[in-house]
Amino acid sequence: QMQLVESGGALVQAGDSLRLSCAVSGRTLNSYVLSWFRQAPGKEREFAAAVGWIAGSTYYADSVKGRFTISRDKAKSTVYLQMNSLKPEDTAVYYCAAGVVSAMTMRGLGKYDYWGQGTQVTVSS
Repeated sequence: QMQLVESGGALVQAGDSLRLSCAVSGRTLNSYVLSWFRQAPGKEREFAAAVGWIAGSTYYADSVKGRFTISRDKAKSTVYLQMNSLKPEDTAVYYCAAGVVSAMTMRGLGKYDYWGQGTQVTVSS
């Protein structure tokens, strides 16, 4: 089994920056892609960003491209999401997920085997 624990969510103002962390334990990550999804109130959970554990290739949703940066620290088994220029529409619960996915399938929720409990990000205007 794999455990993912998110942290770093907070209440911030528009234009601020925030860094989320996802600590991973329980299994080797060599075959996995680690992703961040988010779910705003009343909306479906959506893909935000992903990083391949071995090569470090990154992928982003259009809505966050240029503002968010995903990275991983292999030594700490931790994935980060650096969020800059935050907007009120970024308000959501942010979830970390791990799955053996490809660039074609990584945006699908059902492709992921493990999920964290989520961390709340609220951006006030």
